[in-house]
Amino acid sequence: MSTINKEEIQKFSNLAEEWWDVNGKFKPLHMFNPIRIQYIKDKIQEHFNLDKSEEGFLQNLNILDIGCGGGLISEPLARLGGNITGIDASKKNIQVAESHAKQNGLKIKYLNKSPEQLDEKEKFDIILNLEIVEHVEDVNLYIKSCQRLLKKNGIMFTATINRTLTSYVKAIIGAEYILRWLPIGTHDWNKFLRPEELEEILNKEKFNTKNIKGLSFNPFLSKWKQSENLDVNYIICSVKN
Repeated sequence: MSTINKEEIQKFSNLAEEWWDVNGKFKPLHMFNPIRIQYIKDKIQEHFNLDKSEEGFLQNLNILDIGCGGGLISEPLARLGGNITGIDASKKNIQVAESHAKQNGLKIKYLNKSPEQLDEKEKFDIILNLEIVEHVEDVNLYIKSCQRLLKKNGIMFTATINRTLTSYVKAIIGAEYILRWLPIGTHDWNKFLRPEELEEILNKEKFNTKNIKGLSFNPFLSKWKQSENLDVNYIICSVKN
């Protein structure tokens, strides 16, 4: 059994050299990154009762970034002191991530693996599943693998796209066909999960939802913001019982 969808992996392998080009194919993620990082920092601070004003406030926390790509989330969290392990099923992605981290003097452990391939003896305080569940082969196995790797009372962030008419118009037609933010075929609308569907899978694996937020794009300001609207992008912060 595997969570790896070879067609999905190939899509991102073909684009691997563009991860750090802020005006390239991953421009939407670069625009998206600040609001994701802010949400993650806030919830980590609340859960572990940390002082965000302290330099390196994520020190001593072991963080697993699944589907890390070129390291767009791994690197900022490493700069905040986190002990980061980034994994990706694309070997090319890992090579790009390793090279970029080395250039920037960052110590990040990158592995060309999927979560079910990791040794469960190594447990993490925090797991990041950001824009990944819509690309995996078996979501149930994926969440089960995450549960196995997370410490008791650890937290997990799962960000994805809702399966609504609005998301079809904005995330598929708008982002891929009209604005050309993403290559056509990046997403399959049928693989999107509604929040209640994702929560059901999380609950089955003994995760409790701590918070859920929508992430909305303002085209006039070209900025993302947190929102109560879950129609397109949303993120769930959940805690392992």
